[in-house]
Amino acid sequence: MERALILTDGYLDSSVAKTAHGLLRYSKRFDILGVIDPAFSDNTTDQIVPNCNKKPIFGDLEEAFKEVGEVDLLIVGVATIGGYLPDSFRQHIVEAIERKIHIIAGLHKYLNDDEELFTLAKKNEVKLYDIRRPPPIEEMHYFMDKKKEIGALTIPFLGTDSSIGKRTSLISVYEHLKKEGVSVEWVATGQTGLLQGAVHGVPLDSIKGDYMVGELEHCIWKTWKEEKPDLILVEGQGSISHPAYVCGSRAILAASQPEGVVLIHAPARKYRHYKEEEIKWPMPTIEHERELIKLYSGAEIVAVCINPEDLSSEEKRKVIKDHEEKHEIPCADALEEPKKIADKLINML
Repeated sequence: MERALILTDGYLDSSVAKTAHGLLRYSKRFDILGVIDPAFSDNTTDQIVPNCNKKPIFGDLEEAFKEVGEVDLLIVGVATIGGYLPDSFRQHIVEAIERKIHIIAGLHKYLNDDEELFTLAKKNEVKLYDIRRPPPIEEMHYFMDKKKEIGALTIPFLGTDSSIGKRTSLISVYEHLKKEGVSVEWVATGQTGLLQGAVHGVPLDSIKGDYMVGELEHCIWKTWKEEKPDLILVEGQGSISHPAYVCGSRAILAASQPEGVVLIHAPARKYRHYKEEEIKWPMPTIEHERELIKLYSGAEIVAVCINPEDLSSEEKRKVIKDHEEKHEIPCADALEEPKKIADKLINML
């Protein structure tokens, strides 16, 4: 595994750093050595990010090198609205390039298209990896209704909002299913999943509209052809009712033609995770999202994962009990009780 540092520079405690949060919780691709974030350098990552592995936080690269030694990669650990590169990150990236460290980012702002960074990287024989860059249009796929060829149950993990725990819940359930001996694979649809080491996946929101469904459909089909699993889990994006991120969920439902959907919900969240201070777009109910998912795919919600943000332990237990009674399907915090969700999927098999 390549030895990597994550760059968050002031964002570590916010959902903008969800790429960093994901890597701190789960990484099959990189050996995460620590985080560069001067705003939190007196702490360790577990003090800032819930349910993550404990790693040191450094004020700058110099401090990190003294502590961890050799570094192969610097990972840009944020997923900003619009996918831009924060201005403050530039100085860290320039320094890393000058130290012969390769850079990897999952932004819409491609590092290789930045003339200054590209020229500097070339001079120092450093590679810039833009994992959110889509494949050439000649290599893309149209929708071909390949679902009928797939002999696996296909289950997307969708949400009532963006940055709500779709990928995190999926991975927790996936790992439990693997431990139970279930033949299961997962398909990433965003940059964080690809960085975490997903074998199969596409950067869905970077793909031209004409090819979004076809590219993901082909990826799901290819996963089936290569692995022959009994179960394929698909990472969700945004929310089918989210005005800013509707394309991801709609494409995922069309591409996967699912037998069921696991829905992630944050009961205490009041507004959509999107410019909350300006727009204040209210969160939907589970019932509303359930109706839309059924309308667009014909699939039912088969389980609910609760994101416990801003809930006490007692409040979380009550919410889970109430939802199970109301919707008559399993409900759980997937990080604490992945078995409850996994057992439902096993029963569907």
